[in-house]
Amino acid sequence: MHITVVLAMSVDGKIADFTRAPARFGSMSDRSHLERQVAAADVVLFGAGTLRAYGTTLTVTNRELLQQRQLLGKPPQPIHLVVSNSGRIDPQIRFFCQPVRRWLLTTTAGAEFWREGVEFERILVWDGGDVAGVLGMPADTRMVVLGGGELVASMLDLIDEFWLTVCPLILGGVSPTPVGGGGFMANLAPRLELIEVLRVEDEVFLHYRRQRE
Repeated sequence: MHITVVLAMSVDGKIADFTRAPARFGSMSDRSHLERQVAAADVVLFGAGTLRAYGTTLTVTNRELLQQRQLLGKPPQPIHLVVSNSGRIDPQIRFFCQPVRRWLLTTTAGAEFWREGVEFERILVWDGGDVAGVLGMPADTRMVVLGGGELVASMLDLIDEFWLTVCPLILGGVSPTPVGGGGFMANLAPRLELIEVLRVEDEVFLHYRRQRE
C-alpha cells in the first residue's frame, strides 16, 4: 500500500488556528490539488476529529477526474475511511448522506457502538499496527491521509509521501501541526526528500518522499 499525506498549512506550520476551527485558508488552487489527490486514491483516510470539524468529506466532482477514474475501472469515489478510537460520531452529520462508501477503523469498543447501525459499510478493528494488513487490500492500493496531526503521527512509519501546501498566513499560538504526537529529537527525526515544488500565486506546493534506511 502506498500512503500519501495531503495537508494545507500556514507559513508557520499550523493546520488550524488555536480554536481548532475547520481550516479553510487554502485557495481554490489548493482545493483543486486536494481533489486531484483524492481522485487518484483508492482509500481516503481521516480522523474522527477532522470529520467532526467539517461534518463532511471531500468528494470527487470534477468531470475529467471522474472520467479518469472510470477509464481505470474504478468507482466514482474512493472509499472514505474514518479512524476513531471511541467510534462516537454523530450519525446526523452530512457525511452520512454523501455518495461515498464509508468504512470505520476503530477499537473493539468503538465497533460495539455501531454494532446495530448501517451507516458504515465495513467496521474494522485496528490496534495501531499495519493498517494495510487490517484493510486486506492489494499491495498497489493508494491511500491518501487528510489528517489530523495525531493520526499522521500514529502511522508515520507507514507513510511514503507528503504533499504540503504552504498558505500565505501566520496563525501562531498553540495550534495543530501536520504531525502531532510526542515529537522527535532532531538527530532521530524522520527525514524527507524534496522531489517537487510548485508555486501557484502566493501558495507553494511541496512534495516530499519519506527517506528509508
